[in-house]
Amino acid sequence: MTEDGISISDAREQLAAVVDQARSEHRPVYLSRRGHRIAAVIDADDLDRILELAEDMADIRAAEAARAELAAAEAAPIPWEEVKADLGL
Repeated sequence: MTEDGISISDAREQLAAVVDQARSEHRPVYLSRRGHRIAAVIDADDLDRILELAEDMADIRAAEAARAELAAAEAAPIPWEEVKADLGL
């Protein structure tokens, strides 16, 4: 298996080794078809961490967008205590 990947047909024959490599090296094993990478095998725990980071980044971008919207509208932020009271928290 190379850094460029492994063909799907070879991966099919070596599935256990492909999975073991992804888990032990904590690097994706890319699968290719006709010389083009089309998929990857990745350790499940590594994928969970990547998804959590992506969610965190989406939250950060949403917060930045909200701040930019407030600045553009020249509106004052609503105090957290007021938001909690409005929501009955």
